[in-house]
Amino acid sequence: MESAKVLLLLLIMMALTVGTAIALLVVGRATARTDASGKADSSGQGSLAHAGLLPRPDHWLAVKSRKPAAIQAALRLHNPRPCSWLEGLLGEPRFFIAPPRQGWIVVWIVVIGSGLPDPAVDVDACFRFVVDLSRKLGQVQFFSASRILHHHAWVRVEGGRGVRAYAWAGETLCSQGLRTPAEKELGLKCFDYAESPDGAPWVRRELVAANVDKVPLLVQRWSLDPAQVDEGFLAQEQGIAGEPS
Repeated sequence: MESAKVLLLLLIMMALTVGTAIALLVVGRATARTDASGKADSSGQGSLAHAGLLPRPDHWLAVKSRKPAAIQAALRLHNPRPCSWLEGLLGEPRFFIAPPRQGWIVVWIVVIGSGLPDPAVDVDACFRFVVDLSRKLGQVQFFSASRILHHHAWVRVEGGRGVRAYAWAGETLCSQGLRTPAEKELGLKCFDYAESPDGAPWVRRELVAANVDKVPLLVQRWSLDPAQVDEGFLAQEQGIAGEPS
């Protein structure tokens, strides 16, 4: 009986050893294939782009332009450097000016970064920022959509003239201009100043959350959605990152 137990124990140990060796071999070959194909890097950015998991920023600009240098001058960037879309989206540059990209009809340049104003903090400063850029660059659009706080905004300025602006952060902060056809088609709810949705609190939350979900759809009709850029463009094309003056 003792010899049988020893034999059984030896067989179990041999099975474990063989299984471990096979697992290590499989992992090693998979790693070699990944390194050879160049589809993965230490930052994990390639896999994020491939899986379509790139985040949409909370705030961004869309400028009707083909000239990143003109936007760099308008923002008065310090210490400009080349920067890829991936680094701009996943990193923390104060400003990232993306390379020009064809939208639905015209070419747009997206600007993102922590240097952009937050309408929930100071809606007047945000509006002045967009108007000032528009005087220098022409048509400038600003968008904001927070899935956590449900704050949202969209602003469209042409030649320094405000065409449409709406901002919500627990209440209507700004409402200027007539609702555009795209807003009406999408059923975006824009409350008047001091207006509150009728019904229970959860009804209000659902209405506001629905607006946040529809902001990307509005962006696609107006200009260019930064989360809808193809993987090859993200990895290869270079934009400009910099600090505000």
